Amino acid sequence: MNNTDTVQENENEQIGKVDIPSPSGVFSEPWSVKKLSGLLAVFGPAAIVASVSIGAGETIVVVRTGAWAGYGLLWLVLLSCVVKGVFVTYLLGRYTAVSGEYIGHRLVRLPGPRGWLLIVIMAMEMIGAPLAWVPIAKPCGDLFHFLIQGALPNSLSEPIWENIFTSAFIALALAFGLRLSFERLERQQLVICTILVAGTIIGTLMVRPDFGKAVVGSLRFGDLPPFPSWAPEDAIKNPLLTMATAFGYVGGSVMGYTVYANWVGMHRWGLTGHQKIAAIRQYAFTHDAIDYLPDDPEQVSRLRKIVAPLRWDVGMGAIVLFIVTGAFMLSGAAVLYPLKTRFDGWSLLTNQAHVWSNIHASLVWVYYVSIVAALWGTLQALPEIYARVTQEFFQAIWPRGSRSSFLQLFPFSLILPLWIPLRFFRGSGNAEEWDYNRIRRNACLYIFLTTMIIVWLNIPFDILTQIAGFILANFSIALMMLGALYLNFKLPAAYRTRIYMLIGTVISAGILILFAGISGWGLIGKLFGSG
Repeated sequence: MNNTDTVQENENEQIGKVDIPSPSGVFSEPWSVKKLSGLLAVFGPAAIVASVSIGAGETIVVVRTGAWAGYGLLWLVLLSCVVKGVFVTYLLGRYTAVSGEYIGHRLVRLPGPRGWLLIVIMAMEMIGAPLAWVPIAKPCGDLFHFLIQGALPNSLSEPIWENIFTSAFIALALAFGLRLSFERLERQQLVICTILVAGTIIGTLMVRPDFGKAVVGSLRFGDLPPFPSWAPEDAIKNPLLTMATAFGYVGGSVMGYTVYANWVGMHRWGLTGHQKIAAIRQYAFTHDAIDYLPDDPEQVSRLRKIVAPLRWDVGMGAIVLFIVTGAFMLSGAAVLYPLKTRFDGWSLLTNQAHVWSNIHASLVWVYYVSIVAALWGTLQALPEIYARVTQEFFQAIWPRGSRSSFLQLFPFSLILPLWIPLRFFRGSGNAEEWDYNRIRRNACLYIFLTTMIIVWLNIPFDILTQIAGFILANFSIALMMLGALYLNFKLPAAYRTRIYMLIGTVISAGILILFAGISGWGLIGKLFGSG
């Protein structure tokens, strides 16, 4: 042990009970119009989570589900938004806001090999991410080809042109994503959320859905209406898998929720705004017990008050997610269901535009703007998410010597941990800073190469979304929700979430496990012919 280690250890031992800062700013003011405006201004990290979530799930999978089930599966949208947009997001973010510690630095010490849950989450994301990017980008490629096909030479076939546009869309999204700082990304996603909410509300009102049926469909939890005879054969043959895939795609992938806790720290909400936060994090990383939080009831109450920005942010994000997702399903139920739209092939966005143009010409451009904004915002934000979570997890798993690790230098570093011997998972000490920009570049290179293979292999939309929905959402988010419950119980009893939130979280975990089981079993049956 060197002198630096000794000094740091002494500092860790002397940290004692921290003093909780008093509420400040808008949260310390009495209720007024100014305070309400200030509370709305808090909306930030959850705006990124919401806008990133609104990808292929909301714009395609959910619309398709509405086109085949009418209003009967609106309860699925509501349930997914509550479970993931509220409980998963809040519980993960709350741990960091209350303890000041990164969630990866606590989850790395789960019973078993060091960091096994973190490695599983990263591996699932990197396996499933290319499968999820293609269903987002390829319909956009088809849409761009449709819009300018008259100006293109006839020397290449339509599928080739679509793949060229898809490849360009992915490459541009990755390139622009590499240039975005977190602050610029947050401002951009707030604009995108505004466009999405305004666009989808306008579009929904123009198609005049039956709001009475919509309310009924939102409250019939657990009901699976039969798909009509004109729906695709796969949906009719595998209705539970279709339902579970729609549930999984509402709200996006596991890393979108995992990164939220990191962004809470960047905003300095809760204890993360403490002037000694670096020492607090170091102490928490090297000690199992969170014994630095004071026992005084007044200080406990003070900490609960300073995490208020988290509650407002999560609440507004869930509302945005539900409005946009519900609007897309309403449009599918109101417009496409009566027209018996099948949604075959990759012309998914183009088909919607064709149908909507028969209602009103102006609706097409409302649709185009909302769709392009949603999908572009999703792809452009993902490099930040992948790099931020991977950096945090790698710092937790390999706290020493990480700069010399060949994983740091290898472009495919995000999937290699599956093959690293478990002996490398042991160790403790000061977390060394992994290079964020290098990780982000490697992630983009990996995504680009793997998506190009999938794009040009022309793998069908359904199988891509069903596999990605299981890996990235249903299975991985269920695992992370169990991790969030573990984090909550690692806090001292006085700082754990209130009983009604705990009950909601336990129920949500059960729902996620149920849909993971339905999705996994249905996928096995489809792929291997056992069901």
